[in-house]
Amino acid sequence: MRLLHTADWHLGQTLHGIARDPEHTRFLDWLLDRIAEHEVDALVIAGDVFDGQNPPIPSLSLFYRFLARAKARFPQLDVVVLAGNHDSASRLDAPGPLMDALGVRVVGALPVSSDGRFDPAGLVVPLHDRDGNVAARCVAMPHLRPADLPPPDNPEDEASDPLIEGVRHLYDRASEAARAVLRPGEALVLTGHCYMRGGALSDVSERKILGGNLHALPVEIFPEDAAYVALGHLHRAQSVGGLEHVRYSGSPLPLALDEEPYPHQVMLVELAEGRMVGRSALPVPRFVAIRRIPGGGRFATPDVALDALRRMDLDETLPRESWPFVEVSVELPEPRPALREEVEAALAGRPARLVKLAVRLTGDGAALADHAPTVELAALAPEDVFHRLYRRQHQGDPTPDLLAAFHELLVSVQEGV
Repeated sequence: MRLLHTADWHLGQTLHGIARDPEHTRFLDWLLDRIAEHEVDALVIAGDVFDGQNPPIPSLSLFYRFLARAKARFPQLDVVVLAGNHDSASRLDAPGPLMDALGVRVVGALPVSSDGRFDPAGLVVPLHDRDGNVAARCVAMPHLRPADLPPPDNPEDEASDPLIEGVRHLYDRASEAARAVLRPGEALVLTGHCYMRGGALSDVSERKILGGNLHALPVEIFPEDAAYVALGHLHRAQSVGGLEHVRYSGSPLPLALDEEPYPHQVMLVELAEGRMVGRSALPVPRFVAIRRIPGGGRFATPDVALDALRRMDLDETLPRESWPFVEVSVELPEPRPALREEVEAALAGRPARLVKLAVRLTGDGAALADHAPTVELAALAPEDVFHRLYRRQHQGDPTPDLLAAFHELLVSVQEGV
């Protein structure tokens, strides 16, 4: 059977105030064509379907229209959708009966039995091959919040991390439930939306989850008999722990300007006789280009940056929704109040959209506070704000325990707990 693994769509996302709906629409059209081209049997969306807890109506329409089109075009396609840390678990679960009738399995929160206990069997989803036979059992584990985890067996044991051990316990129980129905020749597939130890982050667009990155999960939480582990959360496509069958698919679109350099993709996985026998990355086209001047995290002088803007080779035939996003990074020896107007003038009447102007002041001997550019709150991560406030009122940085408590509170606010 062939499984297509994708994650981190972030429908409803805006990039510096510009909606990404046109790009997402084109991606979903492209994805349907890849399902047809590669005769895909199962689609796994490993979390962060939406960019926020309360997605805008156009984003909801995009998602449900995609599912309807997918099932109409490919009636036998198995679809598994998981909640990520950006998603509202209850909002995803709400249309569950309708999704089940459509043949789409959505897992927002952990399933519970009638007595309120965790029901691991509720996470096990059969995946079928093109002949309609079960070829794999998928443990559809959604994003786990600290409140989802069982209490530690030994609270006094300081050698073990209760968050990591709690996640391990849930995966162990869910894997046991899958093995109870696993027949010879069927593959064990796991999912997760989490931060794994050693993963390469995109700091701008990825929220720290589960207690922060101090609680990165070890790859050993997944059983050795798993044929494939489909992960979401990190936007850079990558394997984990040197294991080619444990992978982040990465996001299909660059969700921040610093994600422009690396490729975005979905993963096509082939399973046979209970194991992974093939995998390939399907690169997602870049529907809107990102142009960074001078690029590579560097800064240019105003004259060099303005000259580069005027020299940009731009396609005059593109519709406005496809105009490139432009970031300009400038280094100044002293403030230059008219800089933004100069940059905008260099782009006036041209098919490009200025989304960010970054300025770094250097070398005039004045106190930084005298000339520091205004920092917009929207450009700061919550943890940055917390660090700044702490340093203003205390000496040094917050302790790891205090930072972990902040992360726990932050997650509860972000997820509406």
